[in-house]
This record gives sequence, C-alpha cells and structure tokens, in this order.
Amino acid sequence: MADHRYETGRLDLPFVGISTFGKRPYVSDWDAIEADVAVMGAPFDFGTQWRPGARFGPRAVREASTLFSFGHAGAYDHEDDATYLPESVRIVDIGDADIVHTDTMKSHANIEEGVRKMLQAGALPVVIGGDHSVNIPCINAFDGDGDIHILQIDAHLDFVDERHGVRFGHGNPMRRAAEKPYVTGLTQVGIRNVSSTAKEGYDAARSMGSDILSVRQARAIGAEALIARIPEAARVYVTIDIDGFCPSIAPGTGTPSHGGFLYYDVLEIMQALAKRHEVVGIDLVEVAPDYDPTGSTSVLAAQVLLNTLGFIFHARGAR
Repeated sequence: MADHRYETGRLDLPFVGISTFGKRPYVSDWDAIEADVAVMGAPFDFGTQWRPGARFGPRAVREASTLFSFGHAGAYDHEDDATYLPESVRIVDIGDADIVHTDTMKSHANIEEGVRKMLQAGALPVVIGGDHSVNIPCINAFDGDGDIHILQIDAHLDFVDERHGVRFGHGNPMRRAAEKPYVTGLTQVGIRNVSSTAKEGYDAARSMGSDILSVRQARAIGAEALIARIPEAARVYVTIDIDGFCPSIAPGTGTPSHGGFLYYDVLEIMQALAKRHEVVGIDLVEVAPDYDPTGSTSVLAAQVLLNTLGFIFHARGAR
C-alpha cells in the first residue's frame, strides 16, 4: 500500500523557498533558541592573505544544503542500516553574525556572542565561515564551558603567532586556541606540502600539545586509529577547513593545496569521532564559492556537515 505521509500539504521541493540551512526553521531571536543544533553564518573574510571571497561561504553552503531537504523523516543509509537526523533532532538556523567591514575585533565579537547564545541554549553550535579566523571567536566562546580538545581538518597548520602585528588572521587560529587554558590539545590532520607555517611553527605546535598528521599519514593508519590518538573521554571541537579536501573536488577556496582528502576520508574520520567522543561544536570554513562555478565545493561542505550531525546524534541515541 502506498505511503501518503509525504503527499499532503505543500511539496516544498529543495529549489522552493528561503535557503536556510537544510531548510530548517529560522530563529532570529538569539534568546529564544530551542534546538539540539543551531547553525550560524560567519561571513567574515578580512583575515585572508591571498584570495578573498569566503564571506559568501555561508550563503552558498546554505543554498547547497537545500539539496538534502526533501522533507523525509531522516536519511536512511543502507550501508549502516541506520536512519540519520530523524525528526526528533531539532535543527535551527539563527542567521549570520553581524560583520562590520574592516573591523576584525568587532566582527569577531559578534561571532563570539552568537556562539555563546547557542551554548547557553544547550544547542550544538555549528558555524559556517568565513575564513579560518572565525574559529578564534568560536573557541573564545567556550570559556567557562569545560575543557575541550580540537580536531582540525586542514591543509595548513594555522599556527602563526604573529605576522607583521597580525594575531587574529586566518593563519593564527590554532595558535590562539592552543594558548587557551581550557584547550587541552589539538589533533591537526591533513597538513601537507608547501605550507604557510615555517618549521618553527611546527615545533611550537608540538611543544604546545599538537599531534600533526598529513593526509598520507592519516590514510596509512586509518580513521579508527587516528581518532584513537585523541585522549579518551575528551570533549572535541571540530574545525574543518574546506582546503583540507583536495581541490580536485573542492576548488572553491582561497588557498587550494593539491593532495588533499577525498570525501570518504573525512566522513570516516567524523563517524569514528562521533562514536568515541562527545562533539561540542563545529565550524566549517574557507568556502569561497566564486572560485567554483559548478557549486560542487558548497555541496561538499553541506553534505559533510549534515552527515557529521547525523553521526553525532545517532551516537547520542536519536532514532
């Protein structure tokens, strides 16, 4: 007998309506967030050192995410025999942090405020950048929220202390994070090839608690062994730079680096992480859609986020 549950009311196809993340409800009042997941855009790219354009990342990733919004009750995965993101997982989109052009500190403060509001509401914060400097206010917002470990997927170490007086650009976030007393360590994965960080930066990172693996090293040991390197019972914050992926599948970014991860490399890392650790926050950064006229980079970003959320809440018992 035909199932008519999805044949009543509006069909609401993915290309219809307003492009919130996954076409989930929009919440404009940050004091009225009632959800398991809150998604916020951080369209800031003043921290870039070469090609700008990541300010349009949140808009592009949201639009791409509507591809996965057919309205069915969750997403069934036949490989895992599991339904991910059922209706019981409440996801809302709270819009964008306000960006004040040319003012890094004010813009970062507005991003930090948004993440604090999400945490106060008990929602898992998901921030779409923007350049990687937006991670700095995201991590600032965890002050007083307990110890966290950071898992970074990235081509670049982003561990520069200061360059010509700049301390809050997209080359600095992991250094700023490592300085926090509540950041107990970093696992930096995908780091490769000609890097923006000198050897001294690698030495400093390791001395401050970083575990650094290239794409080839990560593949050689596999996702399960990689996640086993993270201290047991650590609460993990995930930061994904889209240039951690190979530009053959993710060209829409300001600093592409060949030899990066493919889709399942990262997906398996995220699934292994969700099984072993509590994930307390996510940012996905550096999508600069104008460098990819196909839109594939934005689709990849949306797909990684939605699948990662699916893994997290499946591990938490959502069925």
